[in-house]
Amino acid sequence: MYHPHMASRKEQERHERWLLELTSLPTAAGCEQRVRQWINGWIHARRAHLKLDEDRHGNMLIRTRRSSKKPMILFTAHLDHPAFVVRRVIDDSHVELEFRGGVRNPYFIDAKIHLFDQDDARINATITETDFEAKPFKRFVARTSRSTRTLQPEDVGRWALASTRIRSGKLHAHACDDLAAVAAALAAYERLYKRPECRNVGLFFTVAEEIGLLGAIGAARTRSVPKSARLICLENSRSFQESPIGGGPILRVGDAMTCFSPDLTNRIGAVMKKHAAKNPDYAWQRKLMPGGQCEATAFAAYGYQSTCLCLPLGNYHNMADLAGVEAGAKRASAGHEIISVSDFHGLVTMLEVCGRQLDSLPPDGLKRSLDKLWNQRKRYATPDGADARR
Repeated sequence: MYHPHMASRKEQERHERWLLELTSLPTAAGCEQRVRQWINGWIHARRAHLKLDEDRHGNMLIRTRRSSKKPMILFTAHLDHPAFVVRRVIDDSHVELEFRGGVRNPYFIDAKIHLFDQDDARINATITETDFEAKPFKRFVARTSRSTRTLQPEDVGRWALASTRIRSGKLHAHACDDLAAVAAALAAYERLYKRPECRNVGLFFTVAEEIGLLGAIGAARTRSVPKSARLICLENSRSFQESPIGGGPILRVGDAMTCFSPDLTNRIGAVMKKHAAKNPDYAWQRKLMPGGQCEATAFAAYGYQSTCLCLPLGNYHNMADLAGVEAGAKRASAGHEIISVSDFHGLVTMLEVCGRQLDSLPPDGLKRSLDKLWNQRKRYATPDGADARR
């Protein structure tokens, strides 16, 4: 069923094409150039109303050229994904790698991987040696199927998986986390940035999230974004029984480290409840999602208003059957990350609704509701009929 604010089927097909393209790109913390190039191409493809600024860390701020006096609303997502990075070429058939991101050790044993040189030529390889204690990142030696002469340090590698595809309503991709969120942010922003009332909405894409939220921390420390900005950080978070794939995008109230900014979280919740009341078949969820950590935590720690919207994710960080592996019942092997395409479109709608309506709510909505309740019932909170006018 069509919802107000929902993209047309033609637009959805275009957004799915972006989703497939972005989640197919090799990327790693500190090596996000392919995703950066894709976004630059998106901006320069007849979107002259937009401007791009990059900070000293490589984070990308995209906004309209026409300013607004309202505090900014920024849809934020990171450009990296857990992946291998070439440290050095050992000889004509062996390379030393490090892995930037969080994946359980059993998944690396004798694993098949793909390495990509600067011209995007793919080289097949197999991990032959492991050093799980190396710092700051796990290290590996891989044997390649052909000459290493085109490889150099900082080239990216990833698990050897089939091509990204959509099957039975689900995306099976190399890197949903967080490139599906990048695609959703771009899709929503395309529908917002030309609207005069949405000139305060922008995009902020960060680097090196998978190795400690570094892009977000750097941006917060150097004020790459205005301190008054409201940051809606986007994620793909490990799905559990209570946060199912296909149950709709999630308003994530916290992660394994903290709860997010309550006022911004509550305002989004109020906006989405209102939207869902008018569109009963629109599905969304409100969950803690305690697995992992989110950039909203970093921004909130530095005094920003920040919260998170996320897509429930299968095969988190490409770890297939993770629950079974953790229980000792399954053999570890890499697999595509999986999201629901309907959840993806639901996130685009959610972002568009937030961009249009977040500032339409009165300030201090929760406090106003509590004050109203107090004024109606305060006599019940005074002992023995004491003066209830206080």
